[in-house]
Amino acid sequence: MNESQAREEICRVGRSLFERGYVHATAGNISVRLDDGFLITPTDACLGFLDPARLAKLDLQGQQVSGDKGSKTIALHRQIYAAACESDADTRCVIHTHSTHCVALSLNAHGPELLPPITPYFVMKVGHVPLVRYHRPGSPDAAKEVAALIRSYAAQGTPIRAVMLPRLGPNVWHHSPAAAMATLEELEETAQLMVLAPHTPPLHASDLDDLRQTFGAKW
Repeated sequence: MNESQAREEICRVGRSLFERGYVHATAGNISVRLDDGFLITPTDACLGFLDPARLAKLDLQGQQVSGDKGSKTIALHRQIYAAACESDADTRCVIHTHSTHCVALSLNAHGPELLPPITPYFVMKVGHVPLVRYHRPGSPDAAKEVAALIRSYAAQGTPIRAVMLPRLGPNVWHHSPAAAMATLEELEETAQLMVLAPHTPPLHASDLDDLRQTFGAKW
């Protein structure tokens, strides 16, 4: 995907997320890692009404090159790319939203992860979603903690594609904006199921083992 295609895809994905209620107002952001830097949605931009030409472009050090002022979350996104690329060099997109059901679950979450493995597609398409400690938006401490979690899970043989920022929302990443959006959709759908059926037991250990052997699930 070249830069022009990435600009169009960020806007397409942003509009789709907005029209289907995954983001609201000016919450959320999308970035793409290029060979010579990053594209990211502007600060306080509504993802439903993005202009490809006005997306912020930053260099490899995170310094603004062109476009509107980039979202402050580029610091977190850069840490995610750096850590995730150690185990998956094709990581190209990060999406952050304030998706309702994910945030709702985080308000009373007490475990190390947002969700147990309650559906096979959550296990296969999303996997573990560790909870980060609460930090104010844009906190550099949150970025460091997220990067450490990514490396820790990878070292255990269970690489992750999402983390949850309590009271804020999930960050997901994948090879492309479309793939990252699909991961987010599955995560939010599973969170909604958990809100609707809070006492749902996790899949049995034998079921998880079957998913590992049949589909290579990382759980």
